[in-house]
Amino acid sequence: MQVLNQDIKEHTFKPVYLLFGEEAFLKNTYKKRLKEAVVGDDTMNFACFEGKGMDVDEMIRLADTMPFFAEHRMILAEDSGFFKSASEALVKYLPEMPDTTCLVFVESEVDKRNKLYKKVKSLGYAAEMARQSPAQLGKWAGGILAKEGKKITNRTMELFISMVGDDMENIRMELEKLISFTMGRDVVAEEDIKAVCTMRVSSRIFEMVAAIANRQTRKAMDLYEDLLTLKEPPMRILFLIARQFNQILQVKELMEKGLGQGMIASKLKMQPFVVGKAMSQARQFTREQIFSYVNSCIEAEEAVKTGRLTDRLAVELLITKEL
Repeated sequence: MQVLNQDIKEHTFKPVYLLFGEEAFLKNTYKKRLKEAVVGDDTMNFACFEGKGMDVDEMIRLADTMPFFAEHRMILAEDSGFFKSASEALVKYLPEMPDTTCLVFVESEVDKRNKLYKKVKSLGYAAEMARQSPAQLGKWAGGILAKEGKKITNRTMELFISMVGDDMENIRMELEKLISFTMGRDVVAEEDIKAVCTMRVSSRIFEMVAAIANRQTRKAMDLYEDLLTLKEPPMRILFLIARQFNQILQVKELMEKGLGQGMIASKLKMQPFVVGKAMSQARQFTREQIFSYVNSCIEAEEAVKTGRLTDRLAVELLITKEL
C-alpha cells in the first residue's frame, strides 16, 4: 500500500489500479482516497460500473474520452468478475488507453493467473488488502485513540482486539463507542472495553469451548443463550463449534511435532493471536476428547437433518456433553 500512498501524495497516477482482498475497510478507504485525489467532486469526469455483466464497450468508450476541463478522468469498476474470467477486450485495450484516464478495479475475488490481472500488474498496480495482523491492528487502533487524546496499554489493546476481531470496519465502530464512553477521561481501561464493546461471534464460540473444557456448563449455556438472542441460528453455532474443535486438533498435532506459534500460524494460515488462544485450549484437551467432540458435532448435525432432534436441542446436548 506504500505505492498507493505515494501516488496519492505526489498526484502521479498509474493508468490502472486493482484493489482486492479480504479487508473491505481498506478497499473502501483507498477507493475513496483515489477518487478524491484523481477527480475530487468532479462528477463529469467520473464513471462507476458495478457487478458482473457490465458493458465493456461503454467502459472503453468512456476511457477513450478526453476529460472535460480537467487533467484526468476516472472509471471505477467494482466486483466485475473480470479477474476470475478475463475480458479479452480489456486485456487488449489497456495498453492503448490514454494516459488521461485512470481505471480502478475493486474486486472480491481474484485469480492471479488471470490475463487481466497480469496485464494490470505490468501496466499499473495491484494492491492486495489482506486481513491485518494483531500488531498492525493495535497500532492503527491506538493511532485513532491517540488523535482523540486517549491512551491505552498493550495488554488492554490485546483484550480489545481479541474481543472485537480483526475486521477493521468493526474495530472502527467499536472505537467510536469506546471514545464516547470514556469522554472526559484520557485512559481506556479493560473495564471500559468489557462494558461497551460487543464481542464478535467467534470470540463467544471460543469462550464457549473454554467453558466446556473447564466443565463450566452453566457459563457455556449462558453464552449459547447470548448467541441465540443475537439471532445466530443454532446450526451456524454448531458449525462454529465444530470448526473450533477442528482448529484445536490441527494446532495440537503441530504442537506435538514441536512447532511454535509463528510456524503454526503460517502453516494453518491463521492469525498468530488466534493460534495462541487455540494452543492454550489444546493443552486442556486430550486428542481423544477433541475427536469425541468432533464426532459429536457430526452426530448432532445428522440428528437435526433426520428430524430426531431440533437444532436448538442438538446444540444444548452437545454443550452439556461429558468430557
